Amino acid sequence: MSAIGTIRRDAERMQRSFGRETHVRRFSRAVVSFFVWINAVLDRRRSRLALLEMTDEQLKDIGISRCDAHREGIRPLWE
Repeated sequence: MSAIGTIRRDAERMQRSFGRETHVRRFSRAVVSFFVWINAVLDRRRSRLALLEMTDEQLKDIGISRCDAHREGIRPLWE
């Protein structure tokens, strides 16, 4: 086989492996993004539950009425 053929095959092999590497990176980023989103949703839920557990005096200190705290506390996770 000629040197040019060998170089071409090596270049094609490298390009295929680079494509796989890119897909792995994209998948990894998607998985990390998903877990970051889940963490944000759970943090929001914890904050909303904390609002529901506060006393009237505590709510008054932060300037929120009981009605506003209840409305915020029962919102769906994705909002």
